[in-house]
Amino acid sequence: MHSLLVIHNGTTENDTETLSSRSPDVILRSCGYVVEVADTPEQALALISDADASILHLPITEINDWSTPLIQHKIAPMVWWCTSLTATLSVSACEDNIRVDGILSPFMHPQEIHWILHFSAKQCFERHQWLKEREQLLSRIEERKWIDMAKGILSKAKNISESEAYDLLRKQAMNERKRMVDVATSIVKVYQLLQDQT
Repeated sequence: MHSLLVIHNGTTENDTETLSSRSPDVILRSCGYVVEVADTPEQALALISDADASILHLPITEINDWSTPLIQHKIAPMVWWCTSLTATLSVSACEDNIRVDGILSPFMHPQEIHWILHFSAKQCFERHQWLKEREQLLSRIEERKWIDMAKGILSKAKNISESEAYDLLRKQAMNERKRMVDVATSIVKVYQLLQDQT
């Protein structure tokens, strides 16, 4: 991880830490990172493609507003730069689903910063993998639902067991060179259409 995007907004402009040697961009550059700074969502979206991580120097209540469009452009770690200004209202905001992979503060040593960034990259990857797996599982559950409904319809219509209905579905899918769920969906939709007309 070499290139970082530091994101400020209007509320952090008057922060004395932003204007001093304790600002995130100054500290991160002194640790050897290449740092770009964005003050608007448009600037952030333009710079995110070259960044290995985003450092969010924002009030905690604004993190999700900024992180959602950034994640849609690039999967990269989101690290919150926690200061006395950005941490206001943090207790109530922590009840929300805040998407950060790590937390940095202006008083960390370079070695601590390196480790936090390393672990936040790992956390980001694991979160992304988990979301993909969750999406696949939800898709399989949805497919299973259509197949089970079609089995029930075929079982009732042909007076056969659900096991035989499953075999019939599988055979039909192979004959039509379609996925089983597509055949099942067609059966259920035709059945529902016929039911609506009676």
